[in-house]
Amino acid sequence: MTQPLMPHATASWLVDNTALSFEQIADFCGLHILEIQAIADDTAATKLTGRDPVRAHELTMDEIEKGQDDPDYRLKMLKGPEQVRRTKGPRYTPVSKRQDKPDGIAWIIKNHPEITDGAIGKLIGTTRTTIAAIRDRSHWNIANIVAKDPVTLGLTSQRELDALVTKAAKASGQEAPTDTRLEGDREALLTQLRAEREAASREAEGGEDAGTSAPVEHTAETLFKR
Repeated sequence: MTQPLMPHATASWLVDNTALSFEQIADFCGLHILEIQAIADDTAATKLTGRDPVRAHELTMDEIEKGQDDPDYRLKMLKGPEQVRRTKGPRYTPVSKRQDKPDGIAWIIKNHPEITDGAIGKLIGTTRTTIAAIRDRSHWNIANIVAKDPVTLGLTSQRELDALVTKAAKASGQEAPTDTRLEGDREALLTQLRAEREAASREAEGGEDAGTSAPVEHTAETLFKR
Protein backbone atom coordinates (compact mmCIF):
# COMPACT_ATOMS: atom_id res chain seq x y z
CA MET A 1 0.00 0.00 0.00
CA THR A 2 1.14 3.54 -0.66
CA GLN A 3 2.58 5.22 2.41
CA PRO A 4 2.06 8.83 3.51
CA LEU A 5 4.71 11.32 2.49
CA MET A 6 6.07 11.65 6.04
CA PRO A 7 5.21 8.36 7.77
CA HIS A 8 6.78 9.05 11.19
CA ALA A 9 5.30 12.56 11.49
CA THR A 10 1.93 11.23 10.32
CA ALA A 11 2.09 8.41 12.88
CA SER A 12 2.84 10.96 15.61
CA TRP A 13 -0.25 12.97 14.68
CA LEU A 14 -2.47 9.89 14.58
CA VAL A 15 -1.22 8.76 18.00
CA ASP A 16 -1.92 12.18 19.53
CA ASN A 17 -5.23 12.94 17.82
CA THR A 18 -7.10 9.68 17.23
CA ALA A 19 -8.12 6.51 19.03
CA LEU A 20 -6.72 4.24 16.32
CA SER A 21 -4.81 1.20 17.50
CA PHE A 22 -1.03 1.10 17.18
CA GLU A 23 -1.42 -1.75 14.70
CA GLN A 24 -3.73 0.31 12.47
CA ILE A 25 -1.36 3.29 12.54
CA ALA A 26 1.65 1.06 11.85
CA ASP A 27 -0.14 -0.54 8.90
CA PHE A 28 -1.20 2.80 7.41
CA CYS A 29 2.22 4.44 7.83
CA GLY A 30 4.25 1.41 6.77
CA LEU A 31 6.08 1.28 10.12
CA HIS A 32 6.75 -1.40 12.73
CA ILE A 33 4.37 -1.44 15.67
CA LEU A 34 7.33 -0.95 18.03
CA GLU A 35 8.10 2.34 16.25
CA ILE A 36 4.55 3.47 16.96
CA GLN A 37 4.97 2.43 20.60
CA ALA A 38 8.19 4.47 20.81
CA ILE A 39 6.46 7.52 19.34
CA ALA A 40 3.61 7.15 21.81
CA ASP A 41 6.02 6.80 24.75
CA ASP A 42 8.19 9.73 23.53
CA THR A 43 11.20 7.41 23.44
CA ALA A 44 12.03 8.13 19.82
CA ALA A 45 15.44 9.68 19.09
CA THR A 46 13.85 13.05 18.36
CA LYS A 47 10.48 14.50 19.21
CA LEU A 48 8.45 14.52 16.04
CA THR A 49 6.18 17.31 14.88
CA GLY A 50 2.90 15.73 13.87
CA ARG A 51 1.69 15.96 10.29
CA ASP A 52 -2.07 16.02 9.76
CA PRO A 53 -2.93 13.48 7.02
CA VAL A 54 -6.42 14.98 6.71
CA ARG A 55 -5.09 18.41 5.78
CA ALA A 56 -2.59 16.67 3.49
CA HIS A 57 -5.55 14.99 1.73
CA GLU A 58 -4.17 11.53 2.49
CA LEU A 59 -7.01 10.53 4.85
CA THR A 60 -10.58 11.60 5.52
CA MET A 61 -12.21 11.93 8.93
CA ASP A 62 -14.77 9.34 7.83
CA GLU A 63 -11.93 6.88 7.21
CA ILE A 64 -10.43 7.59 10.64
CA GLU A 65 -13.84 7.11 12.31
CA LYS A 66 -14.25 3.76 10.55
CA GLY A 67 -10.92 2.69 11.98
CA GLN A 68 -11.81 3.89 15.46
CA ASP A 69 -15.09 1.96 15.37
CA ASP A 70 -13.51 -1.26 14.10
CA PRO A 71 -10.00 -2.24 15.37
CA ASP A 72 -9.67 -4.76 12.52
CA TYR A 73 -10.34 -2.11 9.84
CA ARG A 74 -7.38 -1.11 7.70
CA LEU A 75 -7.24 2.55 6.71
CA LYS A 76 -7.27 3.35 3.02
CA MET A 77 -5.29 6.30 1.73
CA LEU A 78 -7.23 8.93 -0.17
CA LYS A 79 -4.32 9.53 -2.55
CA GLY A 80 -0.59 8.93 -2.55
CA PRO A 81 1.95 11.74 -2.28
CA GLU A 82 2.64 13.46 -5.57
CA GLN A 83 5.99 12.66 -7.14
CA VAL A 84 7.87 15.89 -7.76
CA ARG A 85 10.57 15.85 -10.42
CA ARG A 86 13.43 18.24 -9.87
CA THR A 87 13.93 20.40 -12.95
CA LYS A 88 16.03 23.32 -11.74
CA GLY A 89 18.71 24.08 -9.23
CA PRO A 90 21.99 22.31 -8.44
CA ARG A 91 22.15 18.60 -9.15
CA TYR A 92 21.87 16.03 -6.39
CA THR A 93 25.14 14.43 -5.31
CA PRO A 94 25.23 11.23 -3.25
CA VAL A 95 26.39 11.74 0.32
CA SER A 96 29.41 9.48 -0.28
CA LYS A 97 30.72 11.86 -2.95
CA ARG A 98 29.96 15.22 -1.35
CA GLN A 99 33.32 15.34 0.39
CA ASP A 100 34.97 15.22 -3.06
CA LYS A 101 33.24 18.36 -4.31
CA PRO A 102 35.92 20.82 -3.11
CA ASP A 103 38.62 18.80 -4.95
CA GLY A 104 36.59 18.86 -8.16
CA ILE A 105 35.90 22.59 -7.83
CA ALA A 106 39.59 23.31 -7.26
CA TRP A 107 40.47 21.35 -10.42
CA ILE A 108 38.06 23.34 -12.58
CA ILE A 109 39.25 26.66 -11.13
CA LYS A 110 42.88 25.68 -11.79
CA ASN A 111 42.47 24.22 -15.28
CA HIS A 112 39.54 26.22 -16.65
CA PRO A 113 39.47 29.69 -15.06
CA GLU A 114 37.19 30.87 -17.88
CA ILE A 115 34.26 28.88 -16.42
CA THR A 116 32.02 31.07 -14.27
CA ASP A 117 31.12 30.27 -10.66
CA GLY A 118 27.48 29.88 -11.65
CA ALA A 119 28.35 27.26 -14.28
CA ILE A 120 30.59 25.39 -11.83
CA GLY A 121 27.78 25.40 -9.28
CA LYS A 122 25.35 23.82 -11.72
CA LEU A 123 27.88 21.24 -12.94
CA ILE A 124 29.09 20.09 -9.52
CA GLY A 125 25.99 20.93 -7.47
CA THR A 126 27.37 23.46 -5.04
CA THR A 127 27.02 27.10 -4.00
CA ARG A 128 28.77 30.26 -5.17
CA THR A 129 29.92 30.85 -1.59
CA THR A 130 31.80 27.56 -1.52
CA ILE A 131 33.36 28.19 -4.93
CA ALA A 132 34.44 31.71 -3.93
CA ALA A 133 35.98 30.39 -0.70
CA ILE A 134 38.02 27.84 -2.65
CA ARG A 135 38.97 30.41 -5.27
CA ASP A 136 40.34 32.90 -2.71
CA ARG A 137 41.66 30.09 -0.46
CA SER A 138 39.53 31.08 2.53
CA HIS A 139 37.73 27.71 2.66
CA TRP A 140 37.82 26.16 6.15
CA ASN A 141 39.44 22.97 4.79
CA ILE A 142 41.67 24.56 2.15
CA ALA A 143 44.80 22.84 3.51
CA ASN A 144 43.35 19.42 2.62
CA ILE A 145 41.81 20.30 -0.74
CA VAL A 146 43.63 18.69 -3.67
CA ALA A 147 42.62 19.53 -7.24
CA LYS A 148 41.19 16.38 -8.86
CA ASP A 149 39.35 15.84 -12.13
CA PRO A 150 35.60 15.92 -11.30
CA VAL A 151 34.98 13.26 -13.95
CA THR A 152 37.37 10.88 -12.20
CA LEU A 153 35.66 11.69 -8.91
CA GLY A 154 32.28 10.78 -10.41
CA LEU A 155 30.81 14.26 -9.90
CA THR A 156 30.01 14.77 -13.60
CA SER A 157 30.47 13.14 -17.00
CA GLN A 158 33.24 13.88 -19.50
CA ARG A 159 30.64 14.95 -22.07
CA GLU A 160 29.08 17.50 -19.69
CA LEU A 161 32.48 18.89 -18.71
CA ASP A 162 33.66 19.16 -22.32
CA ALA A 163 30.44 20.92 -23.32
CA LEU A 164 30.84 23.41 -20.47
CA VAL A 165 34.50 24.09 -21.34
CA THR A 166 33.62 24.69 -24.98
CA LYS A 167 30.73 26.98 -24.07
CA ALA A 168 32.85 28.97 -21.61
CA ALA A 169 35.70 29.32 -24.11
CA LYS A 170 33.31 30.59 -26.76
CA ALA A 171 31.72 33.08 -24.37
CA SER A 172 35.15 34.45 -23.38
CA GLY A 173 36.33 34.70 -27.00
CA GLN A 174 38.92 31.94 -26.60
CA GLU A 175 39.53 29.06 -28.95
CA ALA A 176 37.96 25.87 -27.66
CA PRO A 177 40.63 23.39 -26.51
CA THR A 178 41.29 20.39 -28.73
CA ASP A 179 41.38 16.93 -27.24
CA THR A 180 44.88 15.65 -28.01
CA ARG A 181 44.72 12.47 -25.98
CA LEU A 182 44.39 10.27 -29.09
CA GLU A 183 47.07 11.92 -31.22
CA GLY A 184 49.70 9.33 -30.32
CA ASP A 185 47.35 6.48 -31.19
CA ARG A 186 46.48 8.17 -34.49
CA GLU A 187 50.12 8.50 -35.52
CA ALA A 188 50.81 4.88 -34.57
CA LEU A 189 47.85 3.75 -36.65
CA LEU A 190 49.03 5.76 -39.67
CA THR A 191 52.52 4.28 -39.38
CA GLN A 192 51.09 0.79 -39.26
CA LEU A 193 48.87 1.40 -42.27
CA ARG A 194 51.79 2.79 -44.30
CA ALA A 195 53.87 -0.29 -43.48
CA GLU A 196 51.01 -2.57 -44.52
CA ARG A 197 50.57 -0.66 -47.77
CA GLU A 198 54.27 -0.93 -48.61
CA ALA A 199 54.27 -4.65 -47.82
CA ALA A 200 51.23 -5.16 -50.03
CA SER A 201 52.88 -3.21 -52.85
CA ARG A 202 56.02 -5.35 -52.69
CA GLU A 203 53.97 -8.51 -52.79
CA ALA A 204 52.03 -7.22 -55.79
CA GLU A 205 55.23 -6.30 -57.65
CA GLY A 206 56.66 -9.76 -57.04
CA GLY A 207 53.55 -11.53 -58.34
CA GLU A 208 52.89 -12.69 -61.90
CA ASP A 209 50.23 -10.03 -62.55
CA ALA A 210 52.02 -7.21 -60.77
CA GLY A 211 51.95 -5.00 -63.88
CA THR A 212 48.31 -5.49 -64.77
CA SER A 213 46.96 -2.95 -62.36
CA ALA A 214 48.14 0.41 -61.13
CA PRO A 215 48.67 0.80 -57.38
CA VAL A 216 46.09 2.85 -55.58
CA GLU A 217 47.45 6.02 -54.03
CA HIS A 218 46.39 6.76 -50.48
CA THR A 219 46.68 9.86 -48.38
CA ALA A 220 47.10 9.97 -44.62
CA GLU A 221 43.45 10.92 -44.28
CA THR A 222 42.15 7.96 -46.33
CA LEU A 223 44.44 5.59 -44.49
CA PHE A 224 43.13 6.82 -41.15
CA LYS A 225 39.53 6.37 -42.29
CA ARG A 226 40.32 2.78 -43.24
